[in-house]
Amino acid sequence: MSISSLPRERLLPLIVAVALFMENIDSNVISTSLPAIALDLGTSPIILKIGVTSYLLALAIFLPASGWIADRFGPKNVFRIAIGVFVVGSLICASATSLPHFVFGRVVQGAAGALMSPVARLLLVRSIDKQSLVDAMAWVSIPALLGPVLGPPLGGFITTYATWHWIFLINVPVGVFGIFMVTRYVPVIEAEKRDPLDLPGLILSGFAVAGLAFGLSVAGFDILPVPLIATLVAGGAISAVLFAVHSRKIEAPALDFSLLRLPTFRASIIGGSLFRIGIGALPFLLPLLMQLGFGLSPFQSGLVTFSAAIGAILMKVAAAYFLRRFGFRKLLTINALIGGFFVAICGLFQPGMSFAFIIAVLVIGGFFRSLQFTSINVLAYAEVEQRQMGRATTLAAVAQQVSLSAGIAVGAFIVETTVKRGGGGAISAEDFPLAFLIVGLATASSFIFFWLLPKDAGEQLSRKTPPQ
Repeated sequence: MSISSLPRERLLPLIVAVALFMENIDSNVISTSLPAIALDLGTSPIILKIGVTSYLLALAIFLPASGWIADRFGPKNVFRIAIGVFVVGSLICASATSLPHFVFGRVVQGAAGALMSPVARLLLVRSIDKQSLVDAMAWVSIPALLGPVLGPPLGGFITTYATWHWIFLINVPVGVFGIFMVTRYVPVIEAEKRDPLDLPGLILSGFAVAGLAFGLSVAGFDILPVPLIATLVAGGAISAVLFAVHSRKIEAPALDFSLLRLPTFRASIIGGSLFRIGIGALPFLLPLLMQLGFGLSPFQSGLVTFSAAIGAILMKVAAAYFLRRFGFRKLLTINALIGGFFVAICGLFQPGMSFAFIIAVLVIGGFFRSLQFTSINVLAYAEVEQRQMGRATTLAAVAQQVSLSAGIAVGAFIVETTVKRGGGGAISAEDFPLAFLIVGLATASSFIFFWLLPKDAGEQLSRKTPPQ
């Protein structure tokens, strides 16, 4: 079967998933390669962490504008250009000879990444029938779940057996292929209505998302002073309040919170944000536990945590079946509790424990977390009208970024607090159970928002069938 003969509901998700996989891998692959990059650039790994933070900052600043840009210039054009800009940013990073040179490349990558994820979803929800959206979103969800667990071991492998430059150079052929596929197979989709530019709203929401998402992201690392992080988060919160006041005065704000009046969108955003706290915390907590608690190398710990991705891949073939069998309300409610349980149970991992048990927990947990992630992403658009899709994908992307960053911050704060209470010595395996328990409870608490959904929520998407 040729590529062109594939139906649109299969071809488009594959094209989008390839591009998003490149972006998600690249945003996570750098962590294990910092020492090698720092050595070449004549700086220290600690200072070079600005390369991580500059990417996150650019990502946060440009996210709120993604919906308006896509509606103004067309999602196909924007997605294609975003891939190209990401490749350019990768080439800048690979050719870097100084810290400012490298940071500039990361900023370019972050700006492109801010457009890729929400615009990719917009392409799908405007191109694919809602009844086929479950399978499509399952493909798109996999890169977001694989990136945090596959990135670190891949970065370690490339740096060990090649050079760190290939972390970025590998994006060139992938990006060129992606641009070709988008040009050849993605249809041109125009917005039914182009909203006017809300410049004050974009500025306020940009400050809000940058302060909250960036501030919470770096709170888990020894990168910036605590007072500066607190200032960033507080500034982001104040900007968010000012934006909320501003958004009530105009018809088409940069972030349209009026969409939260829709029960399915509200459950997806609020319940989904709580659930993603666990998803955000796990890629941060598990490698630390494996390395500091079990004494594994970064590459070895990456191989262990990668087992969660196996569950995510297995989910791809099961998501549509579970939703047809149980429907969104029942599935999301029960699965929120199951997902929270498999996050919390990671707190039982101790040195000497069977790795077979650890991997089994991660595989099964990865399956259920991925199932929830996919279902939430689909449910968000059940009641959204086509003319609102650009604003809906933007708000969903912002909520996702902030909640994932919150997961990192919560996990890091609890571990640090536990260490200080224990006398402030070296971090050990005993410092992690409380963190896993709390983020697991936060994840499980999302069940409330799904339980409050109407019984027939998203029925037209799940094509629910009665029990046999």
